[in-house]
Amino acid sequence: MENLPKKVRSKKLSTRVDLTAMVSVSFLLIIFFMVAAELRKPKILDLSIGSDLGCCDCPSYHHEGENRSLTVLLGENNKLIYFVGLLASPIKEPKIVAYGKEGIRKELLARNKSILEYSAKLGKPTQGMTVIIKPTKKSNYGNLVDILDEMKIVGITSYAIVPEFTPEESKLLAFK
Repeated sequence: MENLPKKVRSKKLSTRVDLTAMVSVSFLLIIFFMVAAELRKPKILDLSIGSDLGCCDCPSYHHEGENRSLTVLLGENNKLIYFVGLLASPIKEPKIVAYGKEGIRKELLARNKSILEYSAKLGKPTQGMTVIIKPTKKSNYGNLVDILDEMKIVGITSYAIVPEFTPEESKLLAFK
């Protein structure tokens, strides 16, 4: 029995795992999810429209400058309709206009000028007009870009894009 060879045992190597790369990946994932969570938060545009909330018991306006809102409806085939105030009792009746210098820009400039003059009499010279832009699903993207360009050209900084339509507005777009 003494002639049997001895079992050779292999030398055990120390097992050391380098976690440097894992830490780097972990930090990248944490940063990614923090940024993604921040970008998911909804951005809200606060419209300060005061007591004119569209309710039935709103006071009637004595001067057209008291209502600072103008609604623009964008329809199919480059249709553009605007009105001032509420559609049920508008200060300025709904009107079809064209895009450009002699169309909606002319109306926006005139309306904004009258509102700024009225606000200046009240001691609030920087309180301008608020425009509500309502594009339909059938309007094209170019029309929305055109009306946003008009806001920039006229200098209106308070505007909102609202995708919801009242039944009266839908009827108005279908009728005219």
